[in-house]
Amino acid sequence: MALVDLVLATGLWFFTAIGYAVSGLDVGAGEMLALFVVACLQTLPLAWRRTRPELGFGLVVLGHVGQLVAADSPMPSNLSAPLAAFAVAAHARHDGIRRLGLGVAAISGPLAVWDWSTYDGASSLALVIMSVFFSALAIVCWLWGDLTRKRRELVARLREQNDALRRDRDQRARIAAQDERTRIAREMHDVVAHSLSVVVVQADGAAYAAEHGADFDREQAHAALTTIGTTAREALAETRHLVGVLRTTDDEGEAPRLAYAPTEGLADLPDLVERVAASGIDASVELGTGLHAVRREVGLAAYRIVQESLTNVIKHAGPGARARVRVNADDRLHVEVRDDGRGAAAPDDGHGHGLIGMRERAASVGGSVEAGPSPGGGYLVTATLPLRPQETT
Repeated sequence: MALVDLVLATGLWFFTAIGYAVSGLDVGAGEMLALFVVACLQTLPLAWRRTRPELGFGLVVLGHVGQLVAADSPMPSNLSAPLAAFAVAAHARHDGIRRLGLGVAAISGPLAVWDWSTYDGASSLALVIMSVFFSALAIVCWLWGDLTRKRRELVARLREQNDALRRDRDQRARIAAQDERTRIAREMHDVVAHSLSVVVVQADGAAYAAEHGADFDREQAHAALTTIGTTAREALAETRHLVGVLRTTDDEGEAPRLAYAPTEGLADLPDLVERVAASGIDASVELGTGLHAVRREVGLAAYRIVQESLTNVIKHAGPGARARVRVNADDRLHVEVRDDGRGAAAPDDGHGHGLIGMRERAASVGGSVEAGPSPGGGYLVTATLPLRPQETT
């Protein structure tokens, strides 16, 4: 753009110089020097019309003021007047300078008609018409430049808004990814804690039987090892699935594309209880009616709450404990896990996060969890979860 402005300025200056050269003006050296200076002031500052519009406009105006003294006829370099009016309106940074440019454009017509001898002897009507014409030409160029500036500023604001929206979108994607990773970490805790608890109970039981049993019970050992293998394989498969979600990204490596999370639900509770029963815990489940209408996220939350509760039974209830799981729905989903184990006497190492995780699970879908020793002995976990999304908070 700077090169274009330089070519425009020098081209108009050269056009003015050629015009005087071929016109054969019979003027003295001093007057010719004055016309040369005026032509330079009127044309060459156009090279700064974008980079230094205020300075360029001021020099062009100074050149036209000098023309009022040095010449009494139009000059080819007068074409710089509408160009300067456009430039100051389009590129000047200060509103006051732009308004000054509009004022200069408005008075340029009367000053030109008053100075140029071409209009000597013209009627008043002709003088008014020509004054209005020249001023209107300069004002139209100024308005054109002003509209150009406003359009450029509008485009710049829209671009900034688009950039801000893009940044906001990326930030939301990162937050959503972080939330999903947090949820997946909670899933990992539930999967690993439950599965390892079953494995530990089976392994300890098999080791105790092998050490203290009178006879080596091949069938009992086979059952224990089968349960350990099945539980470990299921935990490994689910862990690989979760880790695969964490590693999934798009082609540009920007925001993660979140894959589908594990879809355990209320229908999987019998299998969960069966695995717990296989570990030596007397566990049973009772499912009520109307559970098919439970939302997937609510069903998953209920599943994880039951899973964590049964894990606590395995870890803390003690030998010979029985666990009963009841799930039913009316206007809300009710989950109850009760055992007859040690209850308040159960040891606590202070490092578990099971109850916190259960409460977070319930809160994520708008429900609540209560847990504590049961009055009749043992331990009781109850969860109440909403069935409809509008009930969530």
